[in-house]
Amino acid sequence: MKRRLSLAIALLALCTFAMADEKKPDPMMEAMAAASSPGDAHSKLDAFAGTWSAKISMWMVPGMPPMVSEATLESKWVLGKRYLEQRMTGQFMGMPFEGMGHTGYDNLKKKYWATWFDNFSTGIALSTGDGDGKKWSFAGSMPDPMTGKDSIVESRLTIVDADHHTMEMWIPGPDGKAFKTMEATYTRKK
Repeated sequence: MKRRLSLAIALLALCTFAMADEKKPDPMMEAMAAASSPGDAHSKLDAFAGTWSAKISMWMVPGMPPMVSEATLESKWVLGKRYLEQRMTGQFMGMPFEGMGHTGYDNLKKKYWATWFDNFSTGIALSTGDGDGKKWSFAGSMPDPMTGKDSIVESRLTIVDADHHTMEMWIPGPDGKAFKTMEATYTRKK
């Protein structure tokens, strides 16, 4: 009997310690949860979700008239509202155009980031930036088919209202100075 009582007390003590251990916060789990949870910075990208008609003006070199094309952009949240996925289809220079990008916010680096790739290239454009829910500025690089090297690229996104936003992009010109190479205006499809 004493042996059974001692065994029961030992098991009770072991269970009590185990339960106490479970209640203690695990710093690694807390850090992982904070790093992987969408938050307010992600919600600021909500304005870009939806289906959009796009008018795109591109300047290949400074001072020339732009080439203008139209496209459709579909933007939706993926992977638990962690990443905004964009898919674009349209025509450019008389050829079918398809592109895809992702935009998100890195909780650890405290930066927005964006990717873009399309059927006019085999490379990827990468950029990081900051935004306040109305305006974002990004800086990064993308492959330059003329040099075969990465080129600096800067872009700005601006929310005009709930149904309109713009994107502008600058790259180095032949003289090395930045010039506006693209402007896209987006109107929400209803």
